Amino acid sequence: MRIDVMSIMRGVAPFDLLWARRTTIQTTDGDEYDLLSLADLVQAKKTQRDKDWPMLRRLLEADYLQNRSHPTPEQLAFWLRELRTPVLLVELAVRYADQAMAAARGRPLLALAATENPTGVENALAAEEAGEREADRMYWQPLRAELEALRHRHP
Repeated sequence: MRIDVMSIMRGVAPFDLLWARRTTIQTTDGDEYDLLSLADLVQAKKTQRDKDWPMLRRLLEADYLQNRSHPTPEQLAFWLRELRTPVLLVELAVRYADQAMAAARGRPLLALAATENPTGVENALAAEEAGEREADRMYWQPLRAELEALRHRHP
């Protein structure tokens, strides 16, 4: 089992808010584990690493497919803000047209989804991902430079 421990993550709320929103799971033997909420995990996975994006997509797909028959307003807003699968975004935007158009102010690709244009949505998602990857690269660049300078000072 691998556990990532990070003291700070780009774009993620402070620890006290993360803790308040955490998800607790219990195993069959009664052990409990506190995890990031899905929304916080999605935000944390918006990195420059190639392996994070397919995982992010699958987590969102699983949540949507499991809950789409009776979504809460919070789930609907979350999916409109974060879902990464063109066909599912089109389905969501058509089914909830009013909410999608309102959310399109913050995520313009929803307007494409509402017109049932999965190719346009796919291209817009790629651009959205590229922007997130670049933001992550820029965020970590000063720390990497600082670590590199430390490495050269202390052999």
